[in-house]
Amino acid sequence: MASVSKDQRWDRFWYAHFVDAHGKRRKKSTRETSKSKALEMARGLQRAANEARRGVLTEARTRELLSEILQSVNGEGLRLFTVESWFQHFTAQKRKSRGAKTALRHEQMTREFLEFLGPRAQLNIAAITSKDVAGFRDHRQSRGLAPSTVNLDITILSAAFNAACKQGHISVNPCAAIEPVKERAQRKSTFTPEQVTALLKAARDDWKGLILVAFYTGQRLGDCANVRWRNVDLISEFKTIRFEQGKTGREIVTVIHPALEDYLLSLPAPQSDDAFLFPSLAERPISPLSKYFRKLMERARIEQRVIRERSKSDKALGRSAPRSVNALSFHSLRHSFSSLLANAGIAEETRMALTGHTTREMHQRYTHRELVTLRDAIVVLPRV
Repeated sequence: MASVSKDQRWDRFWYAHFVDAHGKRRKKSTRETSKSKALEMARGLQRAANEARRGVLTEARTRELLSEILQSVNGEGLRLFTVESWFQHFTAQKRKSRGAKTALRHEQMTREFLEFLGPRAQLNIAAITSKDVAGFRDHRQSRGLAPSTVNLDITILSAAFNAACKQGHISVNPCAAIEPVKERAQRKSTFTPEQVTALLKAARDDWKGLILVAFYTGQRLGDCANVRWRNVDLISEFKTIRFEQGKTGREIVTVIHPALEDYLLSLPAPQSDDAFLFPSLAERPISPLSKYFRKLMERARIEQRVIRERSKSDKALGRSAPRSVNALSFHSLRHSFSSLLANAGIAEETRMALTGHTTREMHQRYTHRELVTLRDAIVVLPRV
């Protein structure tokens, strides 16, 4: 039984007496001058020792006991997080410090992990072990997800647990012991200029322009579909088009290829600079656009190749999402853009600038010489 004592001649603090996990009598200073508070601490130490003797004392339970002791002594315990509450806290911080797309990716990962844990999501964050993380990794892989996607999942989880470590809520990151999934060789394909020509012949209305913009700028589907006329400069010496990247939040600029310039000049004059280039496709969800592009490929008689099957039981896939991962998709136009430039000997730094890894404001960051470099790079692309 826990008790306290004090030698009034030598010490003003009370000592806690308890039996440790090995049955030995222990005496520890509580650093308390209040007998009632010291007794609460002694009882807490005894409870911890009793649970350790039974083999049920975990890091999470230790934190709970410590919080109970502090609550009874000081009126304020430790701030304890369940797995669910910690991830909610973490993703809320990401929404403030990261781009919208990055924050959404963290929130998606949070939902997936919490669903996998089930009732364990209500445990203290310190109760999660590397076994839980390894099980989640295997679960994701069994659903047919690409190794790169599974590894990114673990990276996102690791960031959340690292933050918990830094704030003292856990002592070890359970992701640290998880080996990355070995990635298979990249088997995604690119479109040939002839295939792009076939797509353009099969396309109608705004889709023709969308394909041209993607092929000649290397931008993503959503960014191409939502570009506005105010972002297009067809008057200056260097014809440019500016994109506000939805994924990164960056603003990037590229010089317009002569073939794309011809197409843009053929379009009716917009009523406003705020008008979309492709009004029938703008502000639409990505999934239906991707689905329609697959139909365009079929119409253009472009042979498709499946590189990976997804699990039929994957509830995370929407009804319109394909059950397989194909070698060619709209995003392949972005890969085609970069590959054609690389094959033409364009420097990697220039390719990175064109695909969107470096720029800010067009007139502030791009000198005349830099625009000459980008123009010389763009014109190596073939007309389609």
